[in-house]
Amino acid sequence: MASAPQAANLPMFYQDLMPLNSRDHASWRSRTTESAKWMVNQHAVPLTAEEFVHAARHYPVIFSTSDQPVPLALMGLNENVNVFFDDEGKLTAPVYVPAYARRYPFMLAKLTPDTEELSLCFDPTSDLVGEFDEGLVLFEDGEPSEACKSTLDFCRNFEEAGFRTTSFVEELEKHGLLMDGEVSIQQPGNDQPFIYRGFKMIDQEKLRDLRGDVLRTMNQNGMLALIYAHLFSLDHMSEIFGRQVQLGKGPIPALTN
Repeated sequence: MASAPQAANLPMFYQDLMPLNSRDHASWRSRTTESAKWMVNQHAVPLTAEEFVHAARHYPVIFSTSDQPVPLALMGLNENVNVFFDDEGKLTAPVYVPAYARRYPFMLAKLTPDTEELSLCFDPTSDLVGEFDEGLVLFEDGEPSEACKSTLDFCRNFEEAGFRTTSFVEELEKHGLLMDGEVSIQQPGNDQPFIYRGFKMIDQEKLRDLRGDVLRTMNQNGMLALIYAHLFSLDHMSEIFGRQVQLGKGPIPALTN
């Protein structure tokens, strides 16, 4: 049902990466768009832990089944289905958009494998960065503009949130709190329910069995609030299913003899 971000050399959404610099891009600008083409048919988008509360108001927040589970905002229950963005990439409802999607086409990346330094890069295949007449300038007198600095700060904050999210997931795994998830949705008119698997979720039984001192620590450091945001968000599964059906993108019932 939900896969982790693609395991290729480039992260999900990105077709290529190029470092931004004042020599080659002195006159370049960045512009905004109402059509996020990169969101079309994307059913699961990575989340940072601090986004759980915001995202949980609109989407099921789940975890991927990869060796290193990644929190995901589920925008569709089936692959290649996004019920919140239309075929033009326009939002169809006023929902929270994950920071992972909002940072595109920019991101921080290592220019060489042997360095720890991250540089601001962009996807050159995007039409959001280039030599335009409109948009915000990226450099002024050879120095990063305020718009460029804001983009850098956003990407830097995202990376830092990513490290905290990794620590959060590691803590969940340390206490054995992640389990294989399964959701059963009964659609009127069908004899058999639709079963969705392929994701991880919090094991509530193991959560209840945690020692008091562990729970107290989780409450004090904010983990418990994130855990419950995730659990409450799972109620959105049936809503997402209903949206898919309304859009004619619902699953096809299995044929029975």
